This record gives sequence, structure tokens and C-alpha cells, in this order.
Amino acid sequence: MHKLLVKTTSALALLAATATTSVAADVEVLHWWTSGGEAAALNVLKKDLESQGIGWADMPVAGGGGESAMTVLRARVTAGNAPTAVQMLGFDIQDWAKEGALADLNAVAAKEGWDKVVPAALQRFAKYDGKWISAPVNVHSTNWVWANKAVLDKHGIAAPTTWEEFTAALDKLKAAGVTPLAHGGQAWQDATLFDAIVMSTGGADFYKAAFIDLDEAALGSDTMKEAFDRMAVLRANVDENFSGRDWNLATAMVINGEAGFQMMGDWAKGEFLGAGKKPGEDFLCFRFPGTQNQVTFNADQFAMFDQGGEVSKEQAALASAILSPTFQSAFNVVKGSVPARTDVSDEAFDACAKQGMKDLAAAAASGNLFGSMAHGHSAPASVKNAIYDVVTAHFNGEYDSATAVEELVDAVSIAK
Repeated sequence: MHKLLVKTTSALALLAATATTSVAADVEVLHWWTSGGEAAALNVLKKDLESQGIGWADMPVAGGGGESAMTVLRARVTAGNAPTAVQMLGFDIQDWAKEGALADLNAVAAKEGWDKVVPAALQRFAKYDGKWISAPVNVHSTNWVWANKAVLDKHGIAAPTTWEEFTAALDKLKAAGVTPLAHGGQAWQDATLFDAIVMSTGGADFYKAAFIDLDEAALGSDTMKEAFDRMAVLRANVDENFSGRDWNLATAMVINGEAGFQMMGDWAKGEFLGAGKKPGEDFLCFRFPGTQNQVTFNADQFAMFDQGGEVSKEQAALASAILSPTFQSAFNVVKGSVPARTDVSDEAFDACAKQGMKDLAAAAASGNLFGSMAHGHSAPASVKNAIYDVVTAHFNGEYDSATAVEELVDAVSIAK
């Protein structure tokens, strides 16, 4: 049913294939990486395949997060014309695997030793029923804080390592007339704050119980109330114009010295680098206080769609190229994320990425690598969205902390 589309590919994909290679379009790849840097990084992958005589038909669908891409994909699969490979996140991969739509990559995985170099927390999404069904491209970690070094230095603030130090820093900036925390009032951004707050407040076991196991006792606990109380502290330290602000505009506030801190995933680093700022000199990157030993993540992967029971030579080559150390380094240097395998050299990476790679390897080895609730890697979308609603309502003053805890328990119970 899911047959490789070659001659009947879309006009857009044909144009892309013609522009990038003169050989036949043997793989069609659906993705949402449409920025200049991302496209340049993907070109490394295209050239690798081209050197093997394999053509690439590009099918980009604009829109970060992939919702538009998933709509296009569903229509293609329904029509019996699934692409060769599709960029996916988290539970979407598992959902397609349950439908029997994805190819078995165990042969290439065994040949190249993926089990030994890809962290188990990523394998949770890249495997289904013991079979590899996707190739991880990267790891974005979400429990980062970004800070303007000049602003902190001016006010005698060192990078905080505890909640108490962090709140003291926020108070000092607020008293000086500087916006302490740059933030955009969008549900996923609110949830990104909450992710780190819950991990910091209750620790790794509590985070797992609440957001991965969806344990009602954890969700309804005094510890969760304390997490909401801490969210209220953060709410008191954002500017009055935060509602609806895009994340990159919040990052710009830190870059320009209008704000001291931002809590955001490592894609924020690209904004600093794009503005000509250097890590350690112009800006600081550090784990949210209290989560120094943990990494919460999301990870882009390419799922391979079944083409009649066997993985094609082209699919195997694509999967192999994606997880090659060369591509993992070249792509992630541009993307701002870190490689999905823990044995890639950090030589080409900047200081923040070097720290990220070190943190990832340590967290994977110690059992402290956890899928991010806010970014769809701890629970299915229905649960994530239910948590979003409660967190945002609380952040905007609709619930006090005690009420938020009650609403959280009910929302998750209904959604799961």
C-alpha cells in the first residue's frame, strides 16, 4: 500500500529534485526544515546520497512543529502514495508504527551499532515492538536558561545554581528597572517554563511520575502546588507585553539587554549567534537551577515508510547517512541542537553545544534523560494539550495554585 512515489511525485518535489540533482529521484523526503540554515544542513545529506547514485526529491512543508506536514502526510498515505521518509516527533512516530505504516530498519541498525550509540530515551520513540522504525537526527534540550552577560555583570549577578539564587537575581533586576525574564505568552512557552519548574521543584523521579507515568498522586501533590507557586513567581517577573509574543522576540530582548534571562530550548542559541554574539562573552547558557543533572529533550527523527515489506536500498542508505557521525555533526552545528548519538566529536561545536553534548551523555548514562512534556515527548498529544490548558490558565491568573492542581488532575484523567 505504501509504495515509493517516483514518477507521480508532486510538482514541488519534482522541481526540488531537478534543482538539486540530475539523477532519478529515488527518495522523497517530507520535512518542515525550510530556513536557510536548515536547508544548507540538509544539503549535506542530499550530497551524501547523490554520491551513491541516489536522487533526492524534496517535499518541504513550512510550519515549525510539523502540524501542517502531518496533515499533508495523512492525505498522501490515504491516497496510497506515502513519501520515502518523513520528519517526525515523538508520539507521532509511535502512532504511525501502530498502524503498520513504517519500515523495519533493524538490519541497518544492527550493522551500524545504533543500539550502542543512541540513548535509550530516544530509542523509546525510534523503535516499536523491538524494531527500529526511524532514524534520529538530533536532540534539542529544553531546560536551558539564556542570559545577557553584560546585564548580569552590571548588577553583580552570577549564573544562579539554585531556585533561591535565581529568585534573588530576578528581584535584583526588577529593582533596577530591567525586565527579569523575557517570555512569550503562548501555551507551549508557558509549558516550557513549567517543564523546568516541575523538574527543579520535585526532582527527576517526581517529573517522571507526573509527566511520563501520569500518576494521579504526583499530579495532585503538594509538590505540584509548589511548582505552580513558583510559576506565579515567574509570572510576576515578565513584562506586561508578554502575551502572544513569539519566542524569538523574547530572545531578542535578552540579546538587546532589555531583559536578563530567558528560559527556552537550545534553538534560542541560533538567535544569539545570528546577532554576532559569542557564548561565554556576550551571553551565558546554563541549565535551569535545580536541573543541572537532568536533560529534558525533544528529538527530530526521520521515519521510513513501508514500501511492501522490505526496506529499499535507498531507504537503508538514507537511514545510514542520517546517523553517520559526519552528518550528525554538520547538521547539528547549524541547527543549534546536539547529535542523536553520543560518540560524535564535539570539535566543530561552540561552547554551549559542547556543554549540551556533555550533559546529554551524562544524563543518558545516569538515567536522567527525559522526554519533555512541553514538547510532546513525555505523553501523547491529548495529555500534553490538557496540561497546556491548565498551565496557561494559571499563568494568566484564572486559577490559584490549589485550583490549578485540582484542574490538572482532572484534565489529565480525562485526556489519557
